[in-house]
Amino acid sequence: MGHHTRRNLLGAGAVASAAAVLHPVPASASATAPASAAPAFCPPPLGPVSVRPGDPRYDDLVRRGNRRFVGSPDEVRVVGSTEQVVAAVRDAVRTGRRLAVRGGGHCFEGFVDDPAVRLVIDLSGLTGVYHDPARSAFAVEAGATLGEVYRRLYLGWGVTLPGGSCPGVGIGGHAAGGGYGRLSRLHGLVADHLYAVEVVVVDRAGTARAVVATREPGDPNRDLWWAHTGGGGGTFGVVTRYWFRSPPRPPARVLTFTVTWPWEGMDQPGFHRLAANFGRWCARHSAPGAPGTSLYSELVLARRALGGLMLVGQVDGDHPHLFDAHLAALAEGVGVTPSVTRETLPWLAATLGAESDDGKGWRLKVKSGFHRGPLTERQLAAAYHHLTRTDYDAPAGSLSLNTYGGAINAVPPTATASAQRDATMLLFYLAGWSDPAEDARHLAWIREFYADMYADDGGLPPAGAYVNYPDVDLAAGGRPWPEVYFGPNHARLRRVKARWDPRNVFHHPLSVAPSSA
Repeated sequence: MGHHTRRNLLGAGAVASAAAVLHPVPASASATAPASAAPAFCPPPLGPVSVRPGDPRYDDLVRRGNRRFVGSPDEVRVVGSTEQVVAAVRDAVRTGRRLAVRGGGHCFEGFVDDPAVRLVIDLSGLTGVYHDPARSAFAVEAGATLGEVYRRLYLGWGVTLPGGSCPGVGIGGHAAGGGYGRLSRLHGLVADHLYAVEVVVVDRAGTARAVVATREPGDPNRDLWWAHTGGGGGTFGVVTRYWFRSPPRPPARVLTFTVTWPWEGMDQPGFHRLAANFGRWCARHSAPGAPGTSLYSELVLARRALGGLMLVGQVDGDHPHLFDAHLAALAEGVGVTPSVTRETLPWLAATLGAESDDGKGWRLKVKSGFHRGPLTERQLAAAYHHLTRTDYDAPAGSLSLNTYGGAINAVPPTATASAQRDATMLLFYLAGWSDPAEDARHLAWIREFYADMYADDGGLPPAGAYVNYPDVDLAAGGRPWPEVYFGPNHARLRRVKARWDPRNVFHHPLSVAPSSA
């Protein structure tokens, strides 16, 4: 799930070169694992636990994500080791049951909670985060949430990963889709720090096995590593473990800020000016190495009924002047005086306390679009129209403009599977509600909004979309949706799929299809 959920639902350094991001120094050069005596007792892993309908644990395990989707599998297998995952996959293949994998449970679509899925592999027992001296890297098991990854890496070694800001998101799918967050403009995507990945795959004969793939040029499995740097989750196998080399050190403290422009008094020219100012600032401050990349912000353009337009974000606590300049640039000519709150906090406190509502109690629909520059006048008019419509009301409806670029754009588009390496903004569209009877009208609103924003481009964002914000609407009507998510990397991803999952055991509506070759 994305890092914007709570804020939207409520209406609300030096940059490494491309070579340094993709081939950083070994972890041992920047952080040393604390020495400790071998434990006297090593507890066995959790699981495997087979949970079936009628078990009091079942209802919780089949409703961990978007409330629009509730699964009905024959079995949820809670696992705690790679060997248990291999056994679960083997059982699914042997019995012909469709399987899906759940890590943090934040998928915006019903890929796991699909009625056709009969076996869910739940990674709740795979949560380890530790330094692996054999690989000179930090190992992160795929069932760990971002909050625990941040906590353990920082408290143990003073480092982090530049991932999303919702602590409940699982690292398993987040990293496989690239992984974007508040430190990405300084340090790239999570996937840009990925050294190796362990994946349970199924060969043409139906045999399940665990494979470790690294980014080493001579690794015969290197294409499987590459596919997990932006190819998305649920396509190539079950990720059980990642290894990251030299994850960056976060700032010791950050200045967090919230700026609110009330809708009262905000006319259409003022709205246009505010959103256009944000886009122009991003275009000026999103080059690799630009000083402004130490600032992250999102401009949440919430529906008028929700009260205001909100800027939220953070900046390195040693550079508060960057926020002052950012706010001045955005407020110029808007004509409405905003309220401003700011607070300087230790980095970990700000990171773990930023999100209290993970969105799992809502029915949600999201869409996304990368942009290489400010919104056009026609797009600004479309946004204003749909956010101020009087024939529609919603508990939560918004468009967020998010800063992008910086170190992300220092990496060539084919070096990883994350192809969007020239964007300056990432747009996040959201509708949230609670009553199932209202599904149709809320889905219609966000679909009409999105179609109007990209009406000049066939209804699809020309700069692409973020695979971690999946949207099955893109696959409707025979449109070329894989290019929207994967760009020039789609053909290569299909070849990787054909090699590592020739039987298409791992699939969902937006998974990569195997090539015919």
